[in-house]
Amino acid sequence: MVAAERIFGLLDTPVEIATPAGAVRPAPAGAAGSPPAIEFRDVWFAYVPRQGGDGRGHGRPAGPGAEGEGWVLHGLSFRVERGERVAVVGATGAGKTTLARLLTRTYDVQRGAVLVEGVDVREWDLTALRRHVGLVLQDVVVFAGTVAENLALGSSPVSRAVIEEAARQAHVDAFVRGLPGAYGAEIRERGANLSHGQRQLLAVARALVYNPGVLVLDEATSSVDPETEWLLQDALDRLLLGRTSVIIAHRLSTIQRADRILVLHRGRLCEAGSHEALLRQGGVYATLCELQFGPEVAAGTAPPRR
Repeated sequence: MVAAERIFGLLDTPVEIATPAGAVRPAPAGAAGSPPAIEFRDVWFAYVPRQGGDGRGHGRPAGPGAEGEGWVLHGLSFRVERGERVAVVGATGAGKTTLARLLTRTYDVQRGAVLVEGVDVREWDLTALRRHVGLVLQDVVVFAGTVAENLALGSSPVSRAVIEEAARQAHVDAFVRGLPGAYGAEIRERGANLSHGQRQLLAVARALVYNPGVLVLDEATSSVDPETEWLLQDALDRLLLGRTSVIIAHRLSTIQRADRILVLHRGRLCEAGSHEALLRQGGVYATLCELQFGPEVAAGTAPPRR
């Protein structure tokens, strides 16, 4: 009885994030097929709502102490141009993953606005927004079903040829053909019969099939062996080519080829620029590099690029 009450209580929970009345499905701006731009405008966000915001970007943070504890992001503003590859780095708790969740509208901001294609994400049709913004996570969601079904997940009906081409580009085809039944092979719940690296490669192949205008990579190359990391990096280079992308990672070696790097510190944008320029500044980014690669990196000697 208690369990049933909890289930019905969950079912009765109001939906906080939903498609609004009069929602829009913006067409890509610029040339046909060009990826859209992203913009964060004075974004304030806390997982526990604070006073002063009405969920539409109006009002202000709570009174005295509003910029203190409780806020995960503090007045964050930046823009990602179409086709630009932007990396976001920072220590644990800096707000990197929160940024990705706001971009896909998993949560709504308390103040400011997140825009895709120049339109506030709260005005988008939610299905269209999440079709437009693809997300590759460290913890890959894999369902019980065939390899082909998992690769086509979330996409419009696609041909086997499209699926297999995406698998080849993501270095998935080789290990899939070694499975009994190949693309018809059954994957266990949560991908229990696949290695972590194989699940990561599967996620990249799925994104290639999905073909979103904007791609967000959240820790997509962490927790894998060096060989698999190389395969992942090569697959990601194919996936990111010409596509608006935001790369969120702790491993700085995976983001040195970004067009621009944004450095978050305690929810604020503290530095922005290229890898080399940020090293010369000798600030937060240089410190992160020194901690990972040694003092010679912070002095200006970058680790080898792939």
